[in-house]
Amino acid sequence: MAELTQNPRFVAKGALDLIKTPWALIVAILVAVAIFDPGNWVEVITFAGKALAHTGQYILFAVLLLSYLKATGAEVMVARAFEGRETRMIFLAALFGGLAPFCSCEVIPFIAGLLALGAPLSAVMAFWLSSPLIDPPTLLITAGALGWPFAIGKAVSAVALGLFGGFAVRLLMRQGAFAQPLREYKPVGCCGCGPKLDEKPVWKFWQDPDRRVRFRAEFLQNGLFLLKWLALAYVLEALLVSYVPADLIAGVVGGDGVLPIVVAALVGMPAYLNSYVAPPLLAGLMEQGMSAGAAMSFMVAGAVSSIPAMAAVWSLVKPRVFATYLGLGIGGAIISGILFQLI
Repeated sequence: MAELTQNPRFVAKGALDLIKTPWALIVAILVAVAIFDPGNWVEVITFAGKALAHTGQYILFAVLLLSYLKATGAEVMVARAFEGRETRMIFLAALFGGLAPFCSCEVIPFIAGLLALGAPLSAVMAFWLSSPLIDPPTLLITAGALGWPFAIGKAVSAVALGLFGGFAVRLLMRQGAFAQPLREYKPVGCCGCGPKLDEKPVWKFWQDPDRRVRFRAEFLQNGLFLLKWLALAYVLEALLVSYVPADLIAGVVGGDGVLPIVVAALVGMPAYLNSYVAPPLLAGLMEQGMSAGAAMSFMVAGAVSSIPAMAAVWSLVKPRVFATYLGLGIGGAIISGILFQLI
């Protein structure tokens, strides 16, 4: 092992992997500020540190909750939403989609299993659209960065988008569309492995040594993941507040019109990072003049149709289903933004 760590190639690969991490980017940003604008360095550090400390309580609770759900296997309970009448399945799938701790890519193996087992595409689409938008940890992170009204609005948008997509697909299926939605499935990894459909929840996970190990692993993995990305997000937010003119943001995505909401959806589609990083960045943009409707549109569009998510969806379903998923996601994001702006 000692010989391996002393191998130049091994050391170079380790150094390269470290450079690619958010920590390296944070250090690079702070060094750049210290060099080019030393008078503002302390302000940037203070802003990011206070924001991260404020969200820390939400991060801790979110990580504990997510680790518990993963250790118990509770996320697979959503499979029960796909039993019974189709209308009931759509409603339950949209609701459970907002509770399951899946990102837009991690949900792909779960969706593949449901479709292979014969679950109707309408109910699967309802779950598929709502699941990436909100889950308990994301709800807490969003509330910490943007406030509870925004977090609740996003949760409502998630369920509403799922219902909208599910019933739209049901209508199209009655006209003969989507007879065979699946293509040959080849996983496209971006978030990790999805759950197993045959796993049963074990609520007292601490009685099982393997599940205790899983809880610890999930806690450390998710805790470090959230910490590094939120630290980067708050540093970027500090840069936005310090260096990006408020008039510029307000001119592009400010105001009460429909155009800023549409622009935010189109920009959010490829630019979105993840549901944990987006809230702090949007908080900074809203301070600079971004409208609440545009922020909601950006967040919904990005979660549903980010580039990693689209790649994962493309690997699973045929082009018509993919186009429908994309259209429903972007259209639903724009509608969500408009309605949230009006409210």
